[in-house]
Amino acid sequence: MKTLVIGAGGMIGRKLTAALPGEDLILHDVVPFEGASAVSDLSTPGEAEKLLAARPQLIFHLAAVVSGEAEADFEKGYRVNLDGTRLLFEAIRKANYRPRVVFTSSIAVFGAPFPEAIGDEFLNAPLTSYGTQKAIGELLLSDYSRRGFFDGIGIRLPTICVRPGKPNKAASGFFSGIIREPLSGQEAVLPVPETVRHWFASPRAAVGFLLHAARMKTEQLGNRRNLSMPGVSATVGEQIAALRRVAGDKVASLIRREPDATIMRIVEGWPRNFDARRALQLGFRADQSFEEIIRIHIEDELQKSPRPRPARG
Repeated sequence: MKTLVIGAGGMIGRKLTAALPGEDLILHDVVPFEGASAVSDLSTPGEAEKLLAARPQLIFHLAAVVSGEAEADFEKGYRVNLDGTRLLFEAIRKANYRPRVVFTSSIAVFGAPFPEAIGDEFLNAPLTSYGTQKAIGELLLSDYSRRGFFDGIGIRLPTICVRPGKPNKAASGFFSGIIREPLSGQEAVLPVPETVRHWFASPRAAVGFLLHAARMKTEQLGNRRNLSMPGVSATVGEQIAALRRVAGDKVASLIRREPDATIMRIVEGWPRNFDARRALQLGFRADQSFEEIIRIHIEDELQKSPRPRPARG
């Protein structure tokens, strides 16, 4: 099956590419990367049409400007996260065929005040530009699916942790940094109190979500095409305690507390815990504990370096 991955050069995109067995892949991103089929800005008129020329039956739309960058650069966030998504959806509509579209949304579509655990029925009231852009993308995906232009499913990813490689501009980056850097013998900065609670999934779980969304029968979704993924709710203190259990006191001591009011303000508006029973009933599976998330990072990133398959599309 011909499969288009938009945002294939990112961390999740690379891991997803490596996990697609026997697919005829078209790999796209805005920056060059090894194995790329196309490099362009999706928000430029005409670019989406080029990507659809081969009529891929499955489309993963992973590309986005992340939370901190979208908040700092208002115009760029809306151009990439909204205009790029709308242009892609419109190009599919005009191509007049009905592929499966898997769209990565975010738990940032929700805003405080929150219930103890957020269900799928909780209202979308984002408190960031990034969350607003993702919420609009969810509405577009639902409407284009309702009209039969494509078969869409939107998955709200938890914060992905532990992210390998260098930090990105996401405001949530420190959640990974306080685990990743100490495990590599480097100091990490913690900008928020240890009482901050958040919702997490490993990169391995995120790829599993995407693959399941691509293969499941979407008739089970009805008209509710967007759903929150399962994950692990943990405080920063619980993260650090898990790190200490896995790697010892010496590693955990490499975390330096340095409060950052800007990051704290963003994080305060983020959800902390979810009731993901709908996703679980539909077959989505996540990590069982934050300790498991740390061990997955060690297995996948520190003990071996899997290499993605080359593109053929």
